[in-house]
Amino acid sequence: MNNILKIDLNADVGEGIGNEADLMPFLSSCNIACGGHAGDLETMTKVIQLAKQYNVKIGAHPSFPDRENFGRLDMNISVADLYSSIKQQIRTLQNVLYTQKGQLHHIKPHGALYNLAAKDKKIAAVVIEVVKSIALPIKLYAPYKSIIADFASKANIDVTFEGFADRNYNDDLSLVSRKKENALLINRTEILNHMLRMILHNNVKSINGVEVPIKASTFCVHGDTKNAVEILEFLNQELPKNHILIQ
Repeated sequence: MNNILKIDLNADVGEGIGNEADLMPFLSSCNIACGGHAGDLETMTKVIQLAKQYNVKIGAHPSFPDRENFGRLDMNISVADLYSSIKQQIRTLQNVLYTQKGQLHHIKPHGALYNLAAKDKKIAAVVIEVVKSIALPIKLYAPYKSIIADFASKANIDVTFEGFADRNYNDDLSLVSRKKENALLINRTEILNHMLRMILHNNVKSINGVEVPIKASTFCVHGDTKNAVEILEFLNQELPKNHILIQ
């Protein structure tokens, strides 16, 4: 009898695409934009209701406060202003969760904030201080061997390592820039094989063909990838055939 492995499948939602009703049946957790790069009270409410309907764990998806660039560019902002912004974004989502009788499960920074916190001590420290300020025990979704994951562990914050199902990696485990043609994976079989390598063999093949060690137990399919629903449906069919449960 093969051992059953369990993974979490997440997506970034509430970002204005409007496909959440199609995504939710195939997810086990979601990351809801809470006003920094996208999202407002109406979208947060709708997405929380859908997540509850499908028993999907709910996370906050804070960003640099930069709606104009969808939070995908590094931002010159003071530590104090960044702390206040992230805190306010998460608090806004928590307030909506309270009205909808939902629960905050995790925090996953978005875009440039996520990528910068992985390698920049100052930015990582700001995010960690916000997480520490939340009274409830909250998980942090973060990349393996990142500065923010290291800081979180030292602060006794529960870290869930995240892998990206639909993104290519560089040799240093950073994501290939979206400005490059080979940043995104959209072929569902390639995505499945990409994930299986990470789940079963704890490594990922970089764009240079290098096998890089990685650990991940939650995997992101971006909600704005054009065939995201098709990819998620395929993964829900194929992963169990490989003795991998999504939960």
